[in-house]
Parts: sequence; structure tokens; C-alpha cells
Amino acid sequence: MQVCFVVCPDAPMLDMALTRHVLEHANRAAGRPLITFRTRTLTGEPVATAEGARLFPDAKGWDRGPGLDLILVFAGQSPLARIPFGLRGFLLDADRIGATIGGIGSGTQILAELGLLAGREAVLSGPLPQDRDPLWPDIARTQAPFVLARQRLTTPGGLTVIDSLLAWLSRAIAPELAAEIRRAALNGAALPSRPKNEETADPLLSRMESVMSAHIDTPLPLSAIARELDLSPKQMRHRCQTGLGKTPSQVYLDLRLARARRLVQETGQTVHEIAKATGFVSPSAFTRSYKSHYGETPRALRASKRQSVSRGRAYTSPALQGSP
Repeated sequence: MQVCFVVCPDAPMLDMALTRHVLEHANRAAGRPLITFRTRTLTGEPVATAEGARLFPDAKGWDRGPGLDLILVFAGQSPLARIPFGLRGFLLDADRIGATIGGIGSGTQILAELGLLAGREAVLSGPLPQDRDPLWPDIARTQAPFVLARQRLTTPGGLTVIDSLLAWLSRAIAPELAAEIRRAALNGAALPSRPKNEETADPLLSRMESVMSAHIDTPLPLSAIARELDLSPKQMRHRCQTGLGKTPSQVYLDLRLARARRLVQETGQTVHEIAKATGFVSPSAFTRSYKSHYGETPRALRASKRQSVSRGRAYTSPALQGSP
């Protein structure tokens, strides 16, 4: 597996260090160099990180290069200031051969600006530009720790990098490998652990929801999720009902429908596209579940929203219509 870092000036070293730490731990767990790394910079020349260190690229230009599996864009405080010509083509070429394209921290804004998150749910991080209204309206923004779906990974950075990369490893290589790395983090502090106040009462349930959130478009069997948590399906069901008052299947459905609702409200995707993006076998099955959960169909929600907007416009004071 080949991973490529695309590094912008002022990108934080912490995010890159955590990323390398997780992926290098995967190599150690596998007992062989399973993952190799390449680094590119926006200019093709050395760049200074947020901490002042100089980072040197392994390659220049935007030729695709063979066999890329994961490309991660790291950016600093002004991610949109100098996006180079050629970066979009580089990322789209990799996308066409099946690579996952990721944004870490404000690198998510670069993916948004290049149109690579259109019609998707995504995390957008960093100081957002104030001169855009609306701001990337075709993206369903979420406050989730990360989103991994349809060959895109977005996360705000920091310790969320760990969970997002474990989810990618689970999907791209093997759930068992990601589970082993996670166990090492819990048992031996091989990876930084999340602060106590960010944990739920039962950290296994938080992990369960993270795994589910990373597999919204192609839902995993509950037995596979239980294995990743080192639980039997019966044990997972008991802990879920005790901690959340729901079965694992109900929690999974709630997560999928919550994402679907954001896509309905915040993007122009069709019902068919949203059904596919949230793991439903057909648009009709999606619509039935959606209506049962929210009391209205996706189309009815959009129609109601359009009517509200129209009524608001109808009652706008003529004196204000020309106001900025």
C-alpha cells in the first residue's frame, strides 16, 4: 500500500506525526513493510511546518505515480491561498484508480475548493473563509470526529486522526490489523489515548459507533463489528442495550438515517444517490425507513423547505430587497 502526503506551508507536524505513527505501527503489526510513504509539497520545494521545521518532498510535479492507495492533504492557516495548478488533476487521477483522498485539518478545505467533496458529507476544519455565501453549499457539513465514505476521508486533525486511520486500515487492509493496533493503544499506550473527558461511559460503545460511522455506505455485518471490538454479538448487544437503550442494529440505522437527513437538507443529491450513500438496498427501502423515523419523506422535507424559503422571499420588504 502506498500513502502520499501532500503538505502545504504551515501544516501542523502533530497531524503528520500521528498519521505516520499509526501507519508505521501497522507495518510493525504486520511484520513487514506493508505501507510505504511518499511526500509532496505544494511548491515542489521544501516547506516550513507550523512549528518551523523544514519538510522536504520526495517527488516534484503532479504526475500520478503508480499504485497510490491513500492521499492525505495537510494544510495550515490559509489553505486556499496557493492551491497549485495540477493538484486537482493529480487527485482525480488517483481517485479514478481507486485511491482514497483525504483531508486532515484545514486540508479538508482544499478538497472542498477543488470540488472533491461535492454531494458528500464531510468534516470541514480550520478557519473558514468569510467571503463565501453560501460556503460550499453542495457539501453536508458534520461535526463527527471523521467521515470515511466513498473514497473520501475528512477529519479535523489531532487525536481524531488515529480513529480515522484505523477505520481506513480496517476497510482497506483488514479489520483484524486495525483491531490489533487499537488493542495496543488501549493496553500499552503505543498510541496516544484520548483524554478522559472525551470518552463515553463505555468506551467500547464509542468505538462501535466509530466503526459504524466509517461504514455507512456499505454497512458491516454486526458480527464483524463485534469481532473488531473483541466481543461476541451477544456481548455487544448487551452492552449496547445497557449503555444506549438500543440494539446495535437500531444504533446503526439511526447513524445512517442521521447522515441521510443531513444529505437531504444540505445537498442536492437525488433520493437514489442518498440511498446508495447510506447503505440502503433501494430508494423505496430508504424512503420507508426515513419516513418511519422522521415522520415525513425526504421529498416532503425538501418541498417544505422550498416553501418556507419562498414565503420568506414573498414577505421581504421592498425597501430591503436591494440591500447588501
